Amino acid sequence: MKNTPNLLILALLFISLLGHAQTPKKPATTVNYGNNAKNGHYFATRGINLYYETYGQGKPLLLIHGNGGSIKDYRYQIPYFAKHYRVIAVDSRAQGKSVDNGPELNYETMADDFDALLTHLKLDSILVIGWSDGGINALLLAMRHPEKVKKLAITGANLRPDTTAVTAEGYQMIAEESAKLRAGTPDAAAKNTLKLLHMMEVEPNISLSDLRKIKCPVLVMGGDFDVIKPRHTLEIFENIPQAYLWIFPESGHGTVHRYRNEFNAKVQHFFTHPYKKPNWIDWEP
Repeated sequence: MKNTPNLLILALLFISLLGHAQTPKKPATTVNYGNNAKNGHYFATRGINLYYETYGQGKPLLLIHGNGGSIKDYRYQIPYFAKHYRVIAVDSRAQGKSVDNGPELNYETMADDFDALLTHLKLDSILVIGWSDGGINALLLAMRHPEKVKKLAITGANLRPDTTAVTAEGYQMIAEESAKLRAGTPDAAAKNTLKLLHMMEVEPNISLSDLRKIKCPVLVMGGDFDVIKPRHTLEIFENIPQAYLWIFPESGHGTVHRYRNEFNAKVQHFFTHPYKKPNWIDWEP
């Protein structure tokens, strides 16, 4: 299936990570994340074959990409976190290699896909990173299957599909792209894109009361010029009992790429330290 770029982060995606020679005689090999037969697997579940790749060893870490993306979107995170964890990077339903020919999508179905995969792998109490739609899926996974999630880090997620959460420009871009595709005679790839766009037009619909039921620590992140409004990211942070907030300066929606080194280090620190809510007068290191 033709992979459709995440429309919310299209302008922020970088050129694929290039391998550099370690010595003149032995050049490093660039891993083709998202299309790596050596590390790739399929899991039949709920009417689809869910594609995922695994790297590294240790405690399990699930990576969930954004709308229209794929495993490749985490090309800056997989090699870093695979040094510390057993990384499980997944192509979400109807994206990447996880083909779904159904007429519509919803985030709850995707969250349940990930739960089924973790059950298949006999895993619980895992770490999760979710970007954009992947952040939505991660929140829903923690709400619907709390025993599965130990900690999660999200960036650029939203609770509602309206302009209280998404910038007017981002909301308009989704509507315009949908109208453009509907005006033509869409092929299979275009129909799949429409399905993904429609989901963003009408979902998610996560209540604050449900958000408050999340039991695990959550690192809530976003860019100061993100398509998800910083005030909405703050709203998510304020309604999760054990949460931290980090807004990247001079950043749009592409925090995972633009600030990859800082992102990786901060998330790793969050994963390896117990949650502690500091007192406002605690200014000593």
